[in-house]
Amino acid sequence: LVPHPDGGALLHSGNLVPHPGGAPPPTPASSTNWERPTPPDPVALSPTLARSERGRIGRRPCCNRHSDEHELGWAGAIGAAWKRQDDRAAVSSQSQQAFQSVALVVGSTGIVGASLVDILPLPDTPGGSWKVYALSRRSLPPWSPPSSSSVTHIKVDLTDSAAVAEALTPLTDVTHVHVFYVALSPRPTEAQSRETNSAMLRNVLSVVVPTARRSSTDQALLRPPRLQDPRPRAAVHRGGEDMPRLDIPVFYYDQEDVLLDAVARGAASAVSWSVHRPNLIFGFFPRSATNIICSLCVYAAICLKEDIKLRWPGTRSAWEGFNTCSDADLIAEQHIWAAVDPMARNEAFNCSNGDIYKWKKLWPVLAGRFGLEWAGYEGEENRFKVAEAMTGKEAVWAAIVAENDLAETKLDEVASWWLIDAVADQYGLDREILDSMNKSKEHGFLGFRNTVKSFNTWIDKLKAHKIVP
Repeated sequence: LVPHPDGGALLHSGNLVPHPGGAPPPTPASSTNWERPTPPDPVALSPTLARSERGRIGRRPCCNRHSDEHELGWAGAIGAAWKRQDDRAAVSSQSQQAFQSVALVVGSTGIVGASLVDILPLPDTPGGSWKVYALSRRSLPPWSPPSSSSVTHIKVDLTDSAAVAEALTPLTDVTHVHVFYVALSPRPTEAQSRETNSAMLRNVLSVVVPTARRSSTDQALLRPPRLQDPRPRAAVHRGGEDMPRLDIPVFYYDQEDVLLDAVARGAASAVSWSVHRPNLIFGFFPRSATNIICSLCVYAAICLKEDIKLRWPGTRSAWEGFNTCSDADLIAEQHIWAAVDPMARNEAFNCSNGDIYKWKKLWPVLAGRFGLEWAGYEGEENRFKVAEAMTGKEAVWAAIVAENDLAETKLDEVASWWLIDAVADQYGLDREILDSMNKSKEHGFLGFRNTVKSFNTWIDKLKAHKIVP
């Protein structure tokens, strides 16, 4: 129980947070009960309801601080992959209300950008109600889940500085904007990645930062780069957030420098920032070049079609070693927390699920979801590259799509074979990949995920939207 000078306390998802005025407000329809509910039996529920309940049971607030402007005892966005469907009607009914906050999600069709666009419009998201501008290089595909009426999609190539200025300059409300920068443009070499991805961020900041300075606002929070390199963040910046950089060239470091330089050159008083560093990301959007879940599901579907075992392709260390990963919704929640909590300003944060996993535990789960026999690590002599094994499988995937009445996709849209190979090879590292969420917790973000449940949840969503059989 956290005391409050006005008395009263709010019990939200089993944790007490202060509430002014001596009495709790009515329970939101999308929130949990005032008292901890008895978890329902998922077996007794329908498959759809069971998925929804898995997203709700055991939720915790993302942070434990109280603000006069924002109620941060936030549980509603936890499990938003399923909760989104429940709240869409409520969001639509609020579409004419005045927005409290404006978000510019740069890279909205990426694996984390899609989660941000899902979560920001929800009625109990901190800082809301949110008006969202969603920037992406490509238009939304036909199979994309429908967006909230509070979301405006803008198609723009971030590598084109003139196009970025043309797209952002007419948005007069971006002077008081929270910029969530989650864009990535993969390139064949690190040198090309450094040049391209730094230029993309620089093009956005060159429009947004001067606008924030002219308006003398302290509300323009730039959510800058997260590592979307084939290697996880821990492989590049291992351990605590404040450890010195490794002496290696990587575009992630360059992007941080671009951000800090833009702030230092004239907008330090008007702009605050935060940096978010995830590990391997579990999420939904199939077009993302870094969607390991979708790629694995497509690999499993092809194995099923060809009546072969789901074989582990990689090393013993990747098979047996402990790792941490990052749920896409959890990353989005940490971004939003950092946007509304002053304790997060001008800080860098790791963002992982808070537990550990082994691929030897997840591989049987994947096989079970597709009714496959599986084989684990079988020795160095039996290793193989998935990219080579899946060469020429376009016609096989087309047949799977037709036979299962799936959304129309091409194989190269939904599978990144190089990513499976990189993960199965432990990114060329003969060590476990671990990090710590201590700093994030100390600053007030208490979000977490059960990695096995996260793995299953995203498979559920891919199946529900008929991306995979």
